[in-house]
Amino acid sequence: MTPPAARQAAPVTLPRLSRRLAAADPSWTETTDVCVIGSGVAGLTTALYLREAGLHVTVVTKVNIDDGSTRWAQGGIAAVLDPLDTPAAHARDTMIAGVGLCDERAVDVMVTEGPERVRELIHTGAAFDRHADGSLMLTREGGHRANRIVHAGGDATGAEVQRALHEAVRRDPWIRMIEHALVLDLLRDRTGRVCGVSLHVLGEGREDGVGGVEARAVVLATGGMGQIFASTTNPSVSTGDGVAAALRAGAIVTDVEFVQFHPTALYLPGERDRQPLISEALRGEGAYLVDGVGRRFMTDVHELAELAPRDIVAKAATTVMRREDTDCVWLDARHLGEATLLSRFPTIVASCRDAGIDPVTALIPVAPAAHYASGGVRTDLNGQTSLPGLYACGEVACTGVHGANRLASNSLLEGLVFARRIAAEITADLPKQAEPVVVGGGDDHSLAVSTTGSERLRRSMSRGAGVLRGADSLAETAATLTELGSSLSERPRVASWEATNLLTIAATLTGAAALRTETRGCHWREDHPDADDAWRGHLLASIDDDGTLRHTWEAL
Repeated sequence: MTPPAARQAAPVTLPRLSRRLAAADPSWTETTDVCVIGSGVAGLTTALYLREAGLHVTVVTKVNIDDGSTRWAQGGIAAVLDPLDTPAAHARDTMIAGVGLCDERAVDVMVTEGPERVRELIHTGAAFDRHADGSLMLTREGGHRANRIVHAGGDATGAEVQRALHEAVRRDPWIRMIEHALVLDLLRDRTGRVCGVSLHVLGEGREDGVGGVEARAVVLATGGMGQIFASTTNPSVSTGDGVAAALRAGAIVTDVEFVQFHPTALYLPGERDRQPLISEALRGEGAYLVDGVGRRFMTDVHELAELAPRDIVAKAATTVMRREDTDCVWLDARHLGEATLLSRFPTIVASCRDAGIDPVTALIPVAPAAHYASGGVRTDLNGQTSLPGLYACGEVACTGVHGANRLASNSLLEGLVFARRIAAEITADLPKQAEPVVVGGGDDHSLAVSTTGSERLRRSMSRGAGVLRGADSLAETAATLTELGSSLSERPRVASWEATNLLTIAATLTGAAALRTETRGCHWREDHPDADDAWRGHLLASIDDDGTLRHTWEAL
């Protein structure tokens, strides 16, 4: 079924995409029960739950175990831990932020099972901030109408969660870690079931050397794809590797047009790899946004002012920046006082002072930056993707809980909840190890996007498919992507493999954003500024055997 608005959309021409990277067959292999790709909260929690069931687990991570997005999470974990709060209230706030596209079943799973998963994380060793009487400190963030955010070290929640999980994993001799490894493609058996991955271990052997991990199930927990944009809060490793590998293998990806831009990243001119995050929790404590003349602008936009859902704050900030022809707006936290800032937000204060800004006495320059992908590899309520043997958890997955916009601090909770469900599902149905076969369609190639080309891709995506989008800007971005994808790589290597992933994700997002002719959640079309009920549904993306990117419509 095609919604009426889709027939009015101007088509964009997108590059033909790879179905298999140009890489040698694995020169070495090892076997395990389950291979988990990624070492953030989703990956490590899944590994620990699988170990509870007695399975052998291999965790593959792109750099070091602690180099993903989890440790940068400042705000906290949203869960109903206050006796006066309810799962129904948490669900309501989640679905309001999701603007009609949340899967109510998935939301119900997350908010009802979430509190117990947080307690299990505490049992694992995570130390959250507490009051003098021992009770958990709970705070509030944008879109929440109750205090339900647990935090650690003031604004260092992600670092504490990562520390606790890292120590638990290191203590288990049956969890094998492969660090500095870029996942290339999924391995499948003759029936099409996923049975392992090919990978390149950086710094070992040849520049194009490939190994393999054969497994009875594979869990993608590779995190986000923020590096397709010029400004992002994501670390440099977030190049969409998991989503791209799943697409090449034939999996369904959905809702990729809904990328949340955090409204308050620290504005540092000339920086690209990762913009420091100025947590929403700072606004939760009373900091407010002002324009170039010091006027608060969010009070005229939303009843929750600075604590409105992130897409609303990001759009308002971008509008002010355009009107004033500036690169940032300003966050005023001076009235909170030095004692509060140093005790509650030590990480933010340190980041600002490292940049020559003292938030105790000065305004903080902030601007929206790509932060979180609400869409990803489509899964059911147990983390199973459209490919048998392949599961997805965390930001790489689209479980349905976020809809068109993620509610603040639901991401770590989602990872905890669905990690447990994935472990239970795998344990209940784990086949014998199958022999991988080479499968793929079309021209098996990697697209030669140079470092310069990758920078051009990022700039084009931010300009044409970022916070503000329109038919003309998306068409220009699509033309740039097609041009960048027109040549073949002469030499398979990490740069060309990552560039292929970036191009795959950028093309998928741009195609979906061009089709969805409405404004909803994170997706803001300047030429279609209103939500349209005809677009209450999902765009499902896949790659045909000949490399053609295809989007199909699923109405709710």
